[in-house]
Amino acid sequence: MPRRRRHLLPALALAGLLLPGAAAHAADDPVGGWPLRPEPTVVTRFDPPTNPYGAGHRGVDLLGSAGQVVHAALPGTVTFAGRIAGRGVVVVGHGATRTTYEPVAASVTVGDTVAGGGTIGTLEPAGSHCAPRACLHWGWLEGETYLDPLRLVGAGPVRLVPLDGLPSGTVPRAARPSPRLPVPAPATPAPPTPADGASEVRAGAGHAGLRAV
Repeated sequence: MPRRRRHLLPALALAGLLLPGAAAHAADDPVGGWPLRPEPTVVTRFDPPTNPYGAGHRGVDLLGSAGQVVHAALPGTVTFAGRIAGRGVVVVGHGATRTTYEPVAASVTVGDTVAGGGTIGTLEPAGSHCAPRACLHWGWLEGETYLDPLRLVGAGPVRLVPLDGLPSGTVPRAARPSPRLPVPAPATPAPPTPADGASEVRAGAGHAGLRAV
């Protein structure tokens, strides 16, 4: 067997082990619906933390309007409906997973059974992650592990919209680099005397030492 083929076989075998697992995991995702209708703009997408207390974004923020109806993404049972740190929160259990919605003025109570797409409340203006605009923070968890809720709706391409309303690709004036001004060419120094030359060599060695540190 040629040497190149011998090297390729382990890599192909590894790919065969990994790819079916990834595909099966995606196929296992339940099919849900958007909690805001019509399909909302995703302002901030999922950015899971590297540890339970690490920084990150444990869900997605969907642009909405105050008073807009909020729907359950999947059928399930309400396991929490109340206020946490001043924000209205609704949690719906779906067996092994649960979805969370905030800030929401709940129209359901703990123990209520909701259908997929059923109304669970309305979007509150206070407590939005997108203040002063109204946004729904939508989360999805399995146990204590945060999942990307966009997987419930196909996880298609996401178009992010800046909160300042600038078109995509526009750089705010304050963030633009100042124009580069021409730098005048340095004056040509006169040839150094032997004493000056020795001084320059010593100074150069000193600067090189500082740069190395």
